[in-house]
Amino acid sequence: MSSVEWRVDVDGDATSAIYQPALRKQAAVFVCAHGAGGNMRDRGMERVAETMRGVGMGVVRFNFLYRERKSGRPDAMPALQACITAVVARTRHEIHPELLVIGGRSMGGRAASMLAAEAFPSDGLLLLAYPLHPAGQPEKLRDAHLPAIRMPVLCINGTRDTLCRRDLMDAAVRTVTAPWTMHWIEGADHSFHVLKSSGRSDDDVQDEIGSASRAWLSRLSDPGAVHSRP
Repeated sequence: MSSVEWRVDVDGDATSAIYQPALRKQAAVFVCAHGAGGNMRDRGMERVAETMRGVGMGVVRFNFLYRERKSGRPDAMPALQACITAVVARTRHEIHPELLVIGGRSMGGRAASMLAAEAFPSDGLLLLAYPLHPAGQPEKLRDAHLPAIRMPVLCINGTRDTLCRRDLMDAAVRTVTAPWTMHWIEGADHSFHVLKSSGRSDDDVQDEIGSASRAWLSRLSDPGAVHSRP
């Protein structure tokens, strides 16, 4: 199957979505939400889709309603969550995935994590550049809901991410009882870019994200696997 585009009804409104199957044997489908300043077709989301399809996940990308209206002001959290819920329902109806993973980049991942904390029916949560706090405001933590999550989680952040101080994130993860895999990318910022002086490229970072995701997906796909905290 090639890419398929959908119109998804969301509480009397509608948005766009695109499904792309995995490039190898498909083990799961990842419903991936974009960040606050992005959209389903931005470069970061394209790279996410390419990477995840390569490790065995079909990917569904979509626009939040404010982006579909070409607005730059994000919707309130309940509206963001309603949009994810609608896209997941359409995904289940169209694809019938064996395993379904929710998550996304930055704000999109945060919205998905709040659904996960409310026992949303999903097999896993994949967070890319989780925004633990606003830039320059580490006292405003967005971690209160994390201990309520029960599903397996893969969270990938860069060590130069100004929205996720490592010591604060590590402390937040210690309050979580879910199988939480935290993967830090050395030298990467909130967009997963690295400095040239690091000797690494953005492609190297994507390879690392792919490796971490492949290992997590392998455990998620194995009913007998023991989830641990690397």
